Amino acid sequence: MLRYLANCSMLFTELPVLQRPAAARAAGFDAIEFWWPFPDAVPNDREVQLFISTVADAGVQLAGLNFAAGDLRAGDRGLVSWPGRTREFADNVDIAVSIGAQLGTEVFNALYGNRIADFNPAAQDALATRNLALAAKAAATIGATVLVEPVSGAEFYPLRTAADAVQVLDRVRDESGAHNLGLLADLYHLTVNGDDLASVITTYAGRVRHVQIADAPGRGEPGTGQIDLARHLDALAERGYSGWVGLEYKPSTDTENSLRWLLVQDRSVTVPQH
Repeated sequence: MLRYLANCSMLFTELPVLQRPAAARAAGFDAIEFWWPFPDAVPNDREVQLFISTVADAGVQLAGLNFAAGDLRAGDRGLVSWPGRTREFADNVDIAVSIGAQLGTEVFNALYGNRIADFNPAAQDALATRNLALAAKAAATIGATVLVEPVSGAEFYPLRTAADAVQVLDRVRDESGAHNLGLLADLYHLTVNGDDLASVITTYAGRVRHVQIADAPGRGEPGTGQIDLARHLDALAERGYSGWVGLEYKPSTDTENSLRWLLVQDRSVTVPQH
């Protein structure tokens, strides 16, 4: 059965970051995920240890973690293909994998990065290939997988469809030999970008290593939009996906009330108990 986890960068945002893991546990979740939870790509040791102890004390698994992606509010969408930030990305990978080793992290999301004016796209792609290979090698030391994700709402982000992301995965595998890479299938982003979810699942289910959901339009909780999320999750499960499903949505009210849909949905998916 599929299992839900809470994305604590989108849920429980009424609380400070370090209070969210405990809130997720109190809401019934056994696992969480975060975007990069620090203001800098390379935080100091004290910040890192405080985050690790907070998650551990909450009694939840940090199943997923994003590598640093720059200033998201300013429009940045990843360091992977960003010339001039290679050393920063490598240092961030080392810290993220160290955190993951202590908190049971299974997947690391590597946002690809925007196209940058005055830089050749092919050169950016070559840089991304090297950086993803580096990240995959580091993640492999703890048995983890590096994810590549299509994203919506970012004008200069080049990976829009599942096919775009799989092309990157294939390139990294072919050039580096890395096999611990996979597709992050965010059903919201794929829908908004015009991908047909049924076709994506039929074609690429075997490449999916993590799933995230929100409804569309609006990016709210399931039931606030028009995506038949239950049908698509069932289809993924039927094709062998048994990983986590990250709840990465904007609650329409407070987080606790936004989770009510879990209590009435199909019990073929494991849900937290409130």
